[in-house]
Amino acid sequence: MARSRSSSSSTTWRYINPAYYLKRPKRLALLFIAFVSVSFVFWDRQTLVREHEEELWKLKEEVLQLQNQLEELKHDDIPVHKTNLTTMNIDDLPIDPIEIQRREKVKDAMIHAWTSYEKYAWGHDELQSKPLKAVFFGQPQSKNGVDSFGGLGATLIDSLDTLYIMGLHEQFQKAREWVVTSLDFNKNYDASVFETTIRVVGGLLSAYDLSGDNVFLEKAKDIADRLLPAWDTPSGIPYNIINLVNGNAHNPGWTGGDSILADSGTEQLEFIALSQRTGDPKYQQKVFVENVIRELNKTFPADGLLPIYINPHKGTTSYSTITFGAMGDSFYEYLLKVWIQGNKTAAVKHYREMWETSMKGLLSLVRRTEPSSFAYISEKIGSSLIDKMDELACFAPGMIALGSSGYGPGESSKFLSLAEELAWTCYNFYQSTPTKLAGENYFFHSGQDMTVGTSWNILRPETVESLFYLWRLTGNKTYQDWGWNIFQAFEKNSRVEAGYVGLKDVSTLIVNTGVKDNMMQSFFLAETLKYLYLLFSPPSLISLDEWVFNTEAHPLRIVSRVAPGEGSKQHKATNIRVRARREGRFGKA
Repeated sequence: MARSRSSSSSTTWRYINPAYYLKRPKRLALLFIAFVSVSFVFWDRQTLVREHEEELWKLKEEVLQLQNQLEELKHDDIPVHKTNLTTMNIDDLPIDPIEIQRREKVKDAMIHAWTSYEKYAWGHDELQSKPLKAVFFGQPQSKNGVDSFGGLGATLIDSLDTLYIMGLHEQFQKAREWVVTSLDFNKNYDASVFETTIRVVGGLLSAYDLSGDNVFLEKAKDIADRLLPAWDTPSGIPYNIINLVNGNAHNPGWTGGDSILADSGTEQLEFIALSQRTGDPKYQQKVFVENVIRELNKTFPADGLLPIYINPHKGTTSYSTITFGAMGDSFYEYLLKVWIQGNKTAAVKHYREMWETSMKGLLSLVRRTEPSSFAYISEKIGSSLIDKMDELACFAPGMIALGSSGYGPGESSKFLSLAEELAWTCYNFYQSTPTKLAGENYFFHSGQDMTVGTSWNILRPETVESLFYLWRLTGNKTYQDWGWNIFQAFEKNSRVEAGYVGLKDVSTLIVNTGVKDNMMQSFFLAETLKYLYLLFSPPSLISLDEWVFNTEAHPLRIVSRVAPGEGSKQHKATNIRVRARREGRFGKA
């Protein structure tokens, strides 16, 4: 038997030995012909695949055009239909294989985050992963849910549209069932009007716009009705806190009784959309959500910059910081986005005009570092500039890029260039630390470029949000590469056994990773992962021609607004081309 195996092995070796064919030219020629034939078949198949992919792309574009033409024929009150993302399977589109790989990695991250929430914190607002002893990489953790927002299921509702967009339909359906059977807003809880609006109202409306499921619209009406009394003030400027059971509204004591600019000016998208979807004008008109803007416009300064505190009784601003960071940011964001949401019609023109005024003011705050000339947006109090920029203000590059197309050619180019400069600065907020994750804010000193101020990172989305917009609007793949680098830093430093957590100090490494905190913020699933996923997806997925994102990254359909006297009907927009933040675990975030 041994000899037989040896003989067989010798025969096999003879046919793969090059010397065998060199002595037999005819067999060598046959082998060459076979090789060429196989290569031709393979090459021809690859060519057919590429041609097939190109044809799919063309057909998809034609379908989208036909859908847009169909929408133009609809002039009745907005029937919202299910967005069937499965009909535009992004894996069938001819895009870069690297983008596909990166997108799938982000999707895997979402599955890990969601599965951890589902296992350890289901129905609670956020997942807490607390190390049992000292905070070290790989340390055993206790995992539990915490109710940071009164037990409204914030992470679940914040994640609905992300699950839907990523095609995680089984997870989406399970979350829907929880909304149907367990979501209860009748809680004796003093809720943030701002946070509840952007996360809960916005999340439910987005889920409705995507799926067409009326369950989400009914729940959005329920919670919005409980927020309405906050606008019952002499000026129409809302109180920022309201009890969800008795409707008693007030402002936090630490503001001296004032309302916060961003918290008071970041409800327009959601309440306008709710009136459009339900046909009930009370959310937009009766509550005077838009009157906030009209009230502020009465005394709008020439530079369009408002302090962060507003007296809800008089409607006047109080002496306080002017900033595009915490407590100021999304007021400016919504001036632009309500204009986009209304399809840029005459009914919303004043929003654009106010935004452009504010952009003139923003230019007065832009300064550059030495020696590297990083552009940044400083803060201001009185007549004094403060050389500080929050990571929260890194929403601004995306906002500026999004609004740049509304200018003439010269101004448009100038503002887009500024957006790209600011995005480079924000990216370097990440790249300048040992963990490659950004701190909460940065200070700028002559000759030192930038230094970390508050050094924690709580998984914020603002920089990747701007990278998403800049990639969509310029097509420059550099922004995808930057986003991928940030994602990899999150994977290295923030991924734990149960989801993701922030870092206590981005400047400190222990066992080659950052010192961790214990909270998976709901906006990590709602915003950070969603923007990263879309950064590596075709532009037709949640097209900026059809959708506008609220400040919690919840996409809402664009619907034309009609000015008084122009007719009573509205129709769905077809051809259209933050950010206030979070009462975070560490205070105002």
